[in-house]
Amino acid sequence: MSQKKIIRKKYYQLRKKNYYEIDRKFFSPLFRLIKSNFKKKDLRVALYYPLNYELNVLKFLENDFMKNKKVFLPVIERKNYMNFYSWEKSQALFVNQFGIPEPNKKKKYIPNFMLIPILAFDKYKYRLGYGKGFYDRYLNKYLKKFKNIVTVGVAFSFQKHHKLPRDINDVKLDYILTEKGIY
Repeated sequence: MSQKKIIRKKYYQLRKKNYYEIDRKFFSPLFRLIKSNFKKKDLRVALYYPLNYELNVLKFLENDFMKNKKVFLPVIERKNYMNFYSWEKSQALFVNQFGIPEPNKKKKYIPNFMLIPILAFDKYKYRLGYGKGFYDRYLNKYLKKFKNIVTVGVAFSFQKHHKLPRDINDVKLDYILTEKGIY
């Protein structure tokens, strides 16, 4: 078993065992970051729909600042590529082949602020996901074209690993948000 697989298994079990529901205050440090980096109307936020004991980023939408903001969820497409499509909390979602709820495909958008799920992270702001590479592929493609995309990994502090193994395709995030603040 590869080192990444071992770490994935360990942190999935750790997250499952120690998961707790957060409240919207968890995201307060992000709003200061957003306000200092974006004009209100220019903000395009990508979230993920939380599953498997992932931190509930839907709480982020409960902040008054997020009213009437454009929100996007990922959709897995052919050849395991991911794109983002518009979504409103009241809209129905469709379950994909991986069991992940996705919005209806209308028009693709490129977000400029992304909340990214994490199984484990390290002090260098690298993340370990489930191993399919969706986020790394997406970020490797678009960060070259659009330098203004802010990436924020979202995790509990107990998901921090001393140093994750990484390869050439792994993308360093701009920030990691935990209940202890922003790294």
